[in-house]
Amino acid sequence: MSDATTSRPSNTSVGQTIRPEEAAHFGKLAKDWWDPKGSSAMLHKLNPVRLKFLREAIDLHWTGDVRDARPLAGKSALDVGCGAGLLCEPLARLGADVTGVDAAPENVAAAAIHAERSGLDIRYMAGELAGHDIGTFDLVTAMEVIEHVADKQAFAAQLAVRLAEGGLMVLSTPNRTVRSRALMIGAAESFGLIPKGTHEWSDFVTPGELSEILASAGLIMGEPKGIAFSPMKGLHLSDDLSLNYIVTARAA
Repeated sequence: MSDATTSRPSNTSVGQTIRPEEAAHFGKLAKDWWDPKGSSAMLHKLNPVRLKFLREAIDLHWTGDVRDARPLAGKSALDVGCGAGLLCEPLARLGADVTGVDAAPENVAAAAIHAERSGLDIRYMAGELAGHDIGTFDLVTAMEVIEHVADKQAFAAQLAVRLAEGGLMVLSTPNRTVRSRALMIGAAESFGLIPKGTHEWSDFVTPGELSEILASAGLIMGEPKGIAFSPMKGLHLSDDLSLNYIVTARAA
């Protein structure tokens, strides 16, 4: 059975990463997070694109069989900034023993209910990642999260601590470009495709900046892949990094 409890605090001493106003903003979206036509509709469209990249990265990292329906069987996965579990549930179906952590208690409560109804055993907890003594994980993901945290370097350090030896990390985030400002804030938020107030453009991170942040945390970033948009294809993986991008990282 899924649970939404917290584990005992750890003694990890790192900066606080949660912005209370960000947690409150996303917590208000919890009730309809799983509605593909609701306030998180864009995440529902984004999720298959992220999963395509993630599956390829998993197969390459562990040299698995691309035909295997459960390539993460026997492995543990941690999704940080998990929201109501849109990524946690597919990771569980890929065979992983999944833990999801989110800043908003409302989100993990909604996530636990949805997982239980779906027959999935996923552990969820709320609060600072550093506040939970949960060990290390073969796979660590943080999708569309680093642009929302108060201390990006501290956040990367927290992620690095949770990555097991030989493990794989995958992150995605908007790029700080004129195009991302025009489309993700100017257009998407104005037309209700993304809830207003979701993004602050100055918090977006360029690939070069993310590489430096990860390097300072002892991680090597892989080659970024763009997540682009076109009227014909919708959201899709691309060599165009100007809107959003997704990357792998490994211990140096």
